[in-house]
Amino acid sequence: MKAPLPCFLIFLVLIGCQKKENNLTFEPLKLGDTLCEDCPHISITIPRAIEHTRTANTINTALQEEIISLLLFDDDLKIANLDDALMSFKNGYSELKDLYPEETTPWETKIDGNVVYEDEKILTLELNSYVFTGGAHGYSAKRILNFDKKRGVELENWQLFRNRKDFQQFAEAKFREQEAIPAEASINYTGLMFEKDSFYLPENIGFTKEGVKLLYNPYEVASYADGPIVLTLPFKEVKRYLAKETKL
Repeated sequence: MKAPLPCFLIFLVLIGCQKKENNLTFEPLKLGDTLCEDCPHISITIPRAIEHTRTANTINTALQEEIISLLLFDDDLKIANLDDALMSFKNGYSELKDLYPEETTPWETKIDGNVVYEDEKILTLELNSYVFTGGAHGYSAKRILNFDKKRGVELENWQLFRNRKDFQQFAEAKFREQEAIPAEASINYTGLMFEKDSFYLPENIGFTKEGVKLLYNPYEVASYADGPIVLTLPFKEVKRYLAKETKL
């Protein structure tokens, strides 16, 4: 009479293992150093996919390219790896300090990334960055990356939706509601800075556990002092617009 119990337990273990196999495995990748008080301050922590698959390679390559773009000081340089990107950032500071030894404040960059959504089809990463290379203040920004796990490719924003135009119209109505902008008023009614006075979707769109996140970074449609503007639309409200069904 006790025989069925071990079989049932084995069944649960198999189901649990199958569920875990749907999720990618990541390990933290940490880069950067601060060798002296007058050196650039560099701190980078991002997830690194450890599977030997096309999807894992696509994710790791995309993150590497994002970090290189943030650290690259000389646009004429061709940099293909993170070590060279770090060296470019350090050399940029050294060159500036040689020119203005008494006025140069040490540069700083802090970058961290996290998986914010994953199901059997889609994975979304959010990259947070702060970069200071002189001036009144540094610049903080977020970057959202979406990946198709089945095909092993990074997705463009338009690929997230069945009809981008329809979704944009829906998003504008919700944006106006959140920002207290009357439907008949200009989209810049409250002091925003949409170009040509027309609503458009942000550069950063992605999935979270709460829904579809629209993220406008500082300067994108508002001043730096206003900070980022975020609109999160619950899945139940946007399901009909999505190109792929989510598990939530």
